[in-house]
Amino acid sequence: MSYQLTSEVKQFLQELPKCEHHLHLEGTLEPELLFKLAKRNNIEFPQWFPKDIESCNVRYSQFKDLQDFLDHYYIGMSVLITEEDFYDLAIAYFEKAHKDNCHHSEVFFDPQGHLERGIDVKHVVEGFNRACKDANTKFGTTNKLIMCLLRHLPPKDCLDTVKLTAPFFEQGIVHGLGLDSSEVPNHPELFTESYEYLQNKYPHVGFTAHAGEEGDHTYVSKSLDHLNVTRIDHGINSHQNDELMERLAKEEILLSICPLSNVKLQVVEHVGQLPIDKFFEKNIPFSINSDDPAYFGGYILDNYLEVHRHFGFSVEDWGKIAINGIKGSWCDDARKDHLQKQVLDIVKKFQHIEIV
Repeated sequence: MSYQLTSEVKQFLQELPKCEHHLHLEGTLEPELLFKLAKRNNIEFPQWFPKDIESCNVRYSQFKDLQDFLDHYYIGMSVLITEEDFYDLAIAYFEKAHKDNCHHSEVFFDPQGHLERGIDVKHVVEGFNRACKDANTKFGTTNKLIMCLLRHLPPKDCLDTVKLTAPFFEQGIVHGLGLDSSEVPNHPELFTESYEYLQNKYPHVGFTAHAGEEGDHTYVSKSLDHLNVTRIDHGINSHQNDELMERLAKEEILLSICPLSNVKLQVVEHVGQLPIDKFFEKNIPFSINSDDPAYFGGYILDNYLEVHRHFGFSVEDWGKIAINGIKGSWCDDARKDHLQKQVLDIVKKFQHIEIV
């Protein structure tokens, strides 16, 4: 079934305050900026890589699976060299998010993808952190950095990276630890030591992990049991197990769902095949996110609109989804209270809308 995206519905979803929890900063590298930075840093791409912006956009529409996307993604990262490059990348995202009325962003970055190229991790973190601060000043948004480990690399390399970057967690510059890259066959329990290292030293840090996108529901359970995460990124295959769904609802584990990403990587044929309605009915909290929007064809508002087109949530339902996202965020209670009040104000403003 398809629901109408009337002008009022679009306006409501645009004005609805949003939180984003699943956004890879390296995945916001639009072709225009990609080629600009390549020129700035004298980067030459492999022969098979797209030669210009137009062909790059075409390539972005043809990923056959996650690995095909990652192969392109890691080559694109090679243009990021200086602190200014990382700043330019992040501030461009924060500007787009602001236009979509995203008030709070908790964003991923992959230090190992830069360390293995000989980039000083300080350039990465300081560029991103400066952008976070400038976005707060310029747009009034709040933003947090989440460092992700690349699970296709040896667990020892991941632990070494955690130890190297520990000072950023101690200083409160990096606020969370995540786990991304190729989910199968890199099971969560392989990275227990990396998570325990930070959990023992810095209990204030947030912990999450990609699970249940490529992998089945056991990847979600293992992330909860072995990594002690309080959030799951993707998590759509949780619907395969009723006991797991009950646990997610009871423990209020937020799933950071990325609808357009799931379609682009051919996890599902269309957004309507995602178990979003089932999660809503089971009181499993989830948020709607854009993942790698430069590659997947849509930022956060685009994902909200596509979800509405397939599921037709009411204004009140959307309010509940937005508030669940706020509650599952890692900002302080005062910020959460402020954001929830804004959501309730917008729900009241648009409560007359009829969903057809």
